Amino acid sequence: MKRKIGLDIGDVRIGVAVSDLLGMIANARETYTRKSLNADIKYFCDLAKAEDADEFVLGLPINMDGTMGERVEKTKAFGELLEKESGIKVSYQDERLTTVSAERVLLEADMRRDKRKKVIDKVAACFILQAYLDKKV
Repeated sequence: MKRKIGLDIGDVRIGVAVSDLLGMIANARETYTRKSLNADIKYFCDLAKAEDADEFVLGLPINMDGTMGERVEKTKAFGELLEKESGIKVSYQDERLTTVSAERVLLEADMRRDKRKKVIDKVAACFILQAYLDKKV
């Protein structure tokens, strides 16, 4: 089997999570700071090769009322370019409340605000990827 890479895409940072080889458990990996669209795409193409991944799972920022706004369009545009450049399948996972869940977990861990800000994106990516993996089982 191959790994899945989960991404929580923001304008400034992208949270990254990677599955285990069995595709059962998501692990928060890193928070990538965006540089330029081309540099970002190249980074994730290289990461997919290094991790021997066969799929990207991007969090889809659907509004709470179920509508799709500008953020969804930006995410899909990123996903289409990533799929084209990497040759790797891109899937989407509804990410509603993942950041809220990540924040709650970090608060329960009694993490200070400045530290939470550094890890919130990769924890959210982990929630996105885990939700996707759980659907597949």
